[in-house]
Amino acid sequence: MKILVKLGGTLLDSGRERQRLAGEIAALRNHAAVVVVHGGGRQMTRYLEACGIESRFVNGQRVTTPEILDAVLKIFAGSVNSTLVSALRAGGALPVGLTGIDAGLLDASPADAELGHVGRPAHSDSRLLEILLREGYLPVIACVAGDARGAIYNINGDQMAAACASALRADKLFFLTDVEGVRDGFGRILPALSAPLARQLICSGAATGGMQVKLEAALSALENGVPEVVIAPGSHPGIIQKLMDRAEIGTFIS
Repeated sequence: MKILVKLGGTLLDSGRERQRLAGEIAALRNHAAVVVVHGGGRQMTRYLEACGIESRFVNGQRVTTPEILDAVLKIFAGSVNSTLVSALRAGGALPVGLTGIDAGLLDASPADAELGHVGRPAHSDSRLLEILLREGYLPVIACVAGDARGAIYNINGDQMAAACASALRADKLFFLTDVEGVRDGFGRILPALSAPLARQLICSGAATGGMQVKLEAALSALENGVPEVVIAPGSHPGIIQKLMDRAEIGTFIS
């Protein structure tokens, strides 16, 4: 079994949460081959504020100037990736820090001229991941992508996770985040969700912002062969095992 875990929100911001999740993910390797994709937007915002650089967002995505792209590499591919790799090693895994640039793991194309150096997934090559997984390593991928011409892109972590999970032919994709799950138009958590209903939530405006992006990424993964996607609260102790046991937590999408 192959499982891709996407970590985002405040989960990477707390050393205690990071260590707990790292231990749970490391334990999951006893039952499955695991890949982790991570963001780090909160750390990025703090770094930019400390440098006196203003963040501007368009449709929920950070406009990425050359100056901000340099910060993306320092924070996402640097400090956030390294601290997560360190936590996973302390948890008993053999983690390897990567970005989408490495070996063409994720190539991207420009998303929108107004966004600057922001990309959208174009092609994912999972061969490096397969080699690492076969030898018992745990790939840890920062949400930075590139292309064959040497361009570098800031890329949405949910989109990256969906693209990598699809290329890897993952059996499950876990989005661990700050929310309890997907809510319907009345604010109720939906324990299960079909692809048509997910599209309906987007079209009706019930799912907006970050949840809309997650649902669109989930739909992309499902359409490209990933059988099951889960959006769940990463702050719950034991969340990984609960999802493996299909406990009633979060939202299962299939």
